Amino acid sequence: MIRIKDIIRELETIAPRSYQEAYDNSGLLVGNNDTEVKGVLITLDVTEKVVQEAIDRSCNVIIAHHPIIFKGLKSLTGKNYVERTVLMAIKNDVAIYAIHTNLDNVNNGVNKKICDKIGLNQTRILKPKTGLMSKLITFVPPEVKEEVLNALYNAGAGQIGNYKNCSFSSEGTGTFTPSVEANPTIGTNDKPETVKEHRVEVIFPSYLTTGVINSLKAAHPYEEVAYYVSTIENENQEVGSGMIGILENEMEPMFFLELLKNKMNLKCIRHTEFSRKKIKTVAVCGGSGSFLLLAAKAQSADVFITADFKYHEFFDAEGAIIIADIGHYESEVFTKELLHDILSEKFDKFALNLSKIDTNPISYI
Repeated sequence: MIRIKDIIRELETIAPRSYQEAYDNSGLLVGNNDTEVKGVLITLDVTEKVVQEAIDRSCNVIIAHHPIIFKGLKSLTGKNYVERTVLMAIKNDVAIYAIHTNLDNVNNGVNKKICDKIGLNQTRILKPKTGLMSKLITFVPPEVKEEVLNALYNAGAGQIGNYKNCSFSSEGTGTFTPSVEANPTIGTNDKPETVKEHRVEVIFPSYLTTGVINSLKAAHPYEEVAYYVSTIENENQEVGSGMIGILENEMEPMFFLELLKNKMNLKCIRHTEFSRKKIKTVAVCGGSGSFLLLAAKAQSADVFITADFKYHEFFDAEGAIIIADIGHYESEVFTKELLHDILSEKFDKFALNLSKIDTNPISYI
């Protein structure tokens, strides 16, 4: 039997909730973790129509990109669409889970999907985040160093970009005196002891701290394990805002925008004036991405694809880059496909359905 918590565990292995922005509200918004999953409806937004669709298609779980509860609720009286949607879900035992900026911020998330749609290569995070990594230092006897390291690697430590099982070790001398109550692996109670030890260092994503420490203690032979954990300010190249990549062949700006329009199924593109140079390096950000314009310019992107630019913000291109505003909904609608692909690799005991409802609140004529 698959429960909601099993789906959440899988999704948050790929996009940990700790990676969401401070203003966000990702997670299980309506429902119970232990509920058995009968069917899943995947959507960009949750509306009353989407909840009705879930009911009609026998889905008791909705997985959305945008949280329906964003600013918090002080009442549930049905006075607006948010309250009506939540009430409808509760009345019909439909759970709602949102995976928002944490899915935006991971290397294989929303922005990678956009890059794949338009054919970008050599992709990387546009603005990596800092303060998300920790360093573990511990001390082990030489004969068990590899065993302890393997346990740490299996817990997720030692991964740096495309390199795994990364660590540093140095030889040294450890001293200790076991108390009369101790049960020492090495040494004798109440007698000073000197031993050869290796100082071992690994880095890991901070959200894995509990698992890494538990694995260390399980693999380490000492009764009392000496270790230090500290947060480091290094950029995490796998986590951050936006993405940048390279086109296989450079293109004239107009031809590129026609390609973008076709690949992203767009009705229109708001853009700044064309520069004389061709398009080769492309920066993207699903949703509202104007805050990344300086980062895109700093990395010499020829065009920046995103949404929700304000009128005066277009001037900030200053002829150095083309801003291509494709619309918020349009930039993220393919997130539904991304979530379907993630879940279909692990779960085949229930139906995974893409919502057929167009939740875009903006229309064009």
